[in-house]
Amino acid sequence: MKAATINELKQELSETPPARVIELCVRLARFKKENKELLTYLLFEAHDTAAYIESVKAEIDAQFAEMNKSNVYFVKKTLRKILRTTSKYIRYSGLAAVEIELLIYFCTRMKGANIYISNNTVLSNIYNNQLKKITKSIATLHEDLQYDYLREINKL
Repeated sequence: MKAATINELKQELSETPPARVIELCVRLARFKKENKELLTYLLFEAHDTAAYIESVKAEIDAQFAEMNKSNVYFVKKTLRKILRTTSKYIRYSGLAAVEIELLIYFCTRMKGANIYISNNTVLSNIYNNQLKKITKSIATLHEDLQYDYLREINKL
């Protein structure tokens, strides 16, 4: 089966009655956890970006608290998991400001976790790649916001 294009789906959904659209959304949410999470974000959290950022930061804090620091392997594995979760929440919002806030918070937590980033190539690459993502996203924002975020990056 070949999937339809986004444009075809959009056109078909615009012609579908509202009750049928609701039924399709609920059915779609049953199939994958990410679909349900995205629908939850769009319905309940998209209107309050600040609260959404705070809830994601709380989840990042919880994951950093559970980090096993006994071995560098476990640290790398946990950091990748936290980053995967953070990227998923960034993708849900689709806003550059949310991406910058969460990645700066991730880098701050990574620095403050008493991990020797400079001693390990993989850890330093994870950290540096996030800084690159942040600077790339900052370039798309307004000049005033760029200045504020660049000051935060310089603190890191």
